[in-house]
Amino acid sequence: MNYLELKKELENDKFQGFVTIKELTANPLLVQKSKGVYIILRKTLDSPEFMEVGTGGFFKDENPNVSISELQNNWVDDSPIMYIGKAGGTGVKATLQARLKQYMEFGQGKKIGHKGGRYIWQLKDSQELIVCWKSLGGDKEPRSVEHEMIEKFKQEHNGMRPFANLRD
Repeated sequence: MNYLELKKELENDKFQGFVTIKELTANPLLVQKSKGVYIILRKTLDSPEFMEVGTGGFFKDENPNVSISELQNNWVDDSPIMYIGKAGGTGVKATLQARLKQYMEFGQGKKIGHKGGRYIWQLKDSQELIVCWKSLGGDKEPRSVEHEMIEKFKQEHNGMRPFANLRD
């Protein structure tokens, strides 16, 4: 599925935003202060250009970078979905706005504790990736919705997780 087809499907499922990482970094207030899930997308299905050293921060002095071969091993051809994340839920204070702000700051090299999805920051075109999100109301738990989304992805991609999701 290409980016435009996926975007239409996600919009029908109440996802919003669809802004670049560069735009969201400049204005994190675009995102609501609610619990929910978010997805990082790439507009092209072309092969990526990986960087040896990305822009991710060294939280607790831990190097967020991995080898080019590890990035290549995690790459999923023919999918615009790069990462699926969550924010908030039972016992979790972080909102979509706060969590995405942390993610963007980590990508700017700040020592922020959001190293999930860190492979994104070794993509040469990371600033052009698209961020969309969905607020979850009622008793829907972001962790459960995120898990369901990753499982669906795995079913469609021979058991592989999205590129930057390192665990289920």
